[in-house]
Amino acid sequence: MPVDTLAGEQGLPLPSSALLVLVQPRPLTPDENFALDTWVRGGGHVLLFADPMLTAASDYPLGDPRRPQDIAMLSPILSHWGLALAFDEAQPRGEQSVEARGIRLPVNLRGQLGVSAGAHCRVGKEQLLADCRIGKGRAIVVGDAALFDGEDAGRITALEALIALAISR
Repeated sequence: MPVDTLAGEQGLPLPSSALLVLVQPRPLTPDENFALDTWVRGGGHVLLFADPMLTAASDYPLGDPRRPQDIAMLSPILSHWGLALAFDEAQPRGEQSVEARGIRLPVNLRGQLGVSAGAHCRVGKEQLLADCRIGKGRAIVVGDAALFDGEDAGRITALEALIALAISR
């Protein structure tokens, strides 16, 4: 079910049993950050792709609300959960493959996720995927969105594996 906003009159308009998938969303308003955090803490699960340097071309023109953000602007919610997304400008351009939590993911100018002391998040040595327990819920954060730059079998398998990880208890 597509969602236009994360903050309705009663908060996030999804049941806590749902999986919310956010791919390079626009910056969230303070109300949306609060609603998302409250929903996850209450038992919701979110799979969030935050790419610090989106490399995919968009069919939508600048200014169109359907166009993905070129740079992830999610620092408020990420830092609230104890995460930081960094970008290494010296990394090589071009698609590569990185394994995180046993899942082979395509990346291109990816981010690196760091964890603050006291956060309930695990980040592997590749610093690409964070698995966070937030209250009764869970957030899986991926520091790249190149997974959505095509539709081959490997990408579909990787997305299915990420969804399975995000909904597992």
